[in-house]
Amino acid sequence: MSLPNFTLACVATDRSRPVASGEAPVEGCTLDFRFGEPEAIFRDALNDRGCDITELSMASHIVTTARGDTRYIGVPVFLSRAYRHAAIFVRADSPIRSLEALKGARIGLPEYQQTAALWVRGMMLDAGVRAQDVHWHVGGLNAPGPGERIALDLPGDIRLTKLSGEATLDAMLMEGALDAIISPRVPDSFGRGQSRRLFADVKAAETAYFKETGFFPLMHCLAVRREVAEQHPWLPAALFNAFALAKRQRFAELAQGNVLRVSLPWIMHDFTETMRLTGGNPWPYGFARNRDEIAAMARYAHADGIATRLVAPEELFHPSTYSLTD
Repeated sequence: MSLPNFTLACVATDRSRPVASGEAPVEGCTLDFRFGEPEAIFRDALNDRGCDITELSMASHIVTTARGDTRYIGVPVFLSRAYRHAAIFVRADSPIRSLEALKGARIGLPEYQQTAALWVRGMMLDAGVRAQDVHWHVGGLNAPGPGERIALDLPGDIRLTKLSGEATLDAMLMEGALDAIISPRVPDSFGRGQSRRLFADVKAAETAYFKETGFFPLMHCLAVRREVAEQHPWLPAALFNAFALAKRQRFAELAQGNVLRVSLPWIMHDFTETMRLTGGNPWPYGFARNRDEIAAMARYAHADGIATRLVAPEELFHPSTYSLTD
């Protein structure tokens, strides 16, 4: 009897390639991998038919779960995590040098519901700056963009303007029409020295944030189409186990110092320091050990107006995965 076959869309990383190669197999099925960039993967998952299994924006997953129209149920395998202190840009001559100073600012972003923006707004909220205290502008960073990947119905007290025509966020920043940009990608003006990051020492800011909160911000989770999970209730746990194995394999490989497995000369120093700082597991999978962070994201999404209600973390993930951890 042949095994069921599923399609899986994700970004090609050291966390996903071992599963695609079969080095860390998913027991009970075969997979057809479709590697791509997150923007295209998410739009396909949220607006088109999508794959059986997909890497999914955590912010989008919260938004669609809150309004009851999500096609997917999550697996607490977090394929992307990133601090977003480096994602805030201001003009090189700007007097703005803190999150608190963004109150009343005009801020541009590629998508209001983007997970990177969710985390930055969360940091701003914790610093006393609400989403209602800012005038938001949505559009392409260095070239005109498609806007939001899913339709949003924001509260009336959230001020949001959509860019039109050939306008771009970076050009508006240079013209003085924006005070800041939030973007995981770098504006062209940064390479020309015309803009700078808000935090002068990004690594120090990120390390301090980790020590204060314990968070390594979740960006994307793995998710299974709901009808697929209903037909194959064993699949979410099988996926978790395979991706957890892949993660352990890659960390074991990084720990080998005889031959550098990554083409960076000081990777062993970074690896040793990261393991010391994080207690030996810098990229934890599992629902329970990440629940506080998931709850913070749900709180931020509700405060931002992108989630129509406060989502309980348990709603986002398949029940069979609640007790799994790695």
